[in-house]
Amino acid sequence: MTKTTSSIQVIDRAVQLLDVLSQYDKPASLKFLAADTGLHPSTAFRILGSLIIHQLVEKNETGDYHLGTRLLSWGDQVRSRMDIRTEARPIMEWLRDKVGETVNLTVREDDEVVYVERSISRHAIRVEQVIGSRAPLHVTAVGKLMLGESGEQACQDYTKRTGLPKFTDNTLTIESKLAEEIKDAMQNGYALDNEEAELGVGCIGVVIHDSSGSVVAGLSVSAPIERRQPEWIEFIQQAGEQLSARLGYSK
Repeated sequence: MTKTTSSIQVIDRAVQLLDVLSQYDKPASLKFLAADTGLHPSTAFRILGSLIIHQLVEKNETGDYHLGTRLLSWGDQVRSRMDIRTEARPIMEWLRDKVGETVNLTVREDDEVVYVERSISRHAIRVEQVIGSRAPLHVTAVGKLMLGESGEQACQDYTKRTGLPKFTDNTLTIESKLAEEIKDAMQNGYALDNEEAELGVGCIGVVIHDSSGSVVAGLSVSAPIERRQPEWIEFIQQAGEQLSARLGYSK
C-alpha cells in the first residue's frame, strides 16, 4: 500500500487504519489490522479506540472492527458538493490531448443522452456537439452502454417506446441487432457509434460510475470516422476509470 505521510504521525496512522479497514468486506481483527498497517498491536488498539469514540470506527460483539457510521454522513456531504463537470474537465483535457479529438461528457435523461460538457479538438475539421443538445440512446456509444446497464427488460421497453428511429443508414433499427451490439459493448467495456447518429462521425464511449456503482454519466471521443483509431480505446477506458474513481467508485 502506498503511504502518504504528514508531519503529524498519529493522524497518518489513523488514516492508515481507516484505509485498511475500507479494503475489508467484513469486520477485521486487531491482529490483521496491525499486520496490514505495520503498526504495533498496542498502538493500533489505542488509535482504534479513539476512532471509536468519534464514531469513525465501530467494534462488534466479537471484538472485530469496521468503519463507523459517521463516515456515511461525511461521504454524503462530499457527494452533494461534487460537480461531475468540474471533476471531469481535467480528465477530459488529458484525453483530448492524448487522442487529438473532441471529448464529450453526457448524462442520461429519460430515453436520451444530454451533452453537458466538452473538450474540443484543435483540428480545423472536427466533430463538435453543442452543450445541451440531445440524442437517442440507441444511436450513441455511451447510450448503448447505459441501456445495457439498465437490463434486458429495460432495453426491450426502450425499443417499444421509441421504435428505434432511423437517423442514418447505419442506425440499428432492429431490436435483435441492437441487443447483440449492446451485449458485445458490455463485455468489451466500451461501445462504438459507427456513423449511426450522423454520417461521417464515429465515436467511442464508456460509462462513468459513482460510489454506489450506479451509472451517472458517459465519456466519449467523437471524430471524423476516417480518423477514429482503435488505439484510443485504452486511453478512453483509462479516463473513464479515473473519473469514476474521482466519484468514489471502486470495483
